[in-house]
Amino acid sequence: MTAEEVIKAMPTVVRRMRELYPVSDTSLLEMAMFIEHCRFPKRHRLVVDNARSHYAYFIEEGLTRSFWMVDGEEVTTSFTTAGAIVFSMDELYYNKPSEENVETITPVTALRIHVDNLRKLFQTNLELSNWGRIIHQNEYRRLHRSHKERLTLAARERYEAFCMQFPEIAAKARLGDIASYLGLHLSTLSRLRGRI
Repeated sequence: MTAEEVIKAMPTVVRRMRELYPVSDTSLLEMAMFIEHCRFPKRHRLVVDNARSHYAYFIEEGLTRSFWMVDGEEVTTSFTTAGAIVFSMDELYYNKPSEENVETITPVTALRIHVDNLRKLFQTNLELSNWGRIIHQNEYRRLHRSHKERLTLAARERYEAFCMQFPEIAAKARLGDIASYLGLHLSTLSRLRGRI
């Protein structure tokens, strides 16, 4: 497979990768040796808590959400859009079963890579390792901002900030999942949405 074929097969993923870090064609080709194309229906679990998925997923098309089960309730922790990568951090970094679930919100076209191969690439390819580091820097910043917003913003302001940050998810995700992510009751978010 040539670099052009890799880029053609996963244009959204490559564009998002290169927005974060200047990953070369050589590194993309090295990664492409381990990638497999796949499609999943809406509400499919890519990662399941208390289990190993064995894969990380580059989302070419579609949306996902991550959540924990707390006292029988789903607590949404994050959303991803096309171009992102989703995986179990517990499995990739600590070689343990996942503590979190990842579910498709819409039908998803993805490219999957076995976590063992992704680990090896992070250990042997400086560009891919730096790209992975930047992903985690950005995720830490998002979590920090989300925590700050929950503590300092009124419910309406939290929802407005969410809509600005994730317009596609605000339009397509279930209202209950958004409410859970924002730390709001569904009834509160329903009232707010009706007024905005």
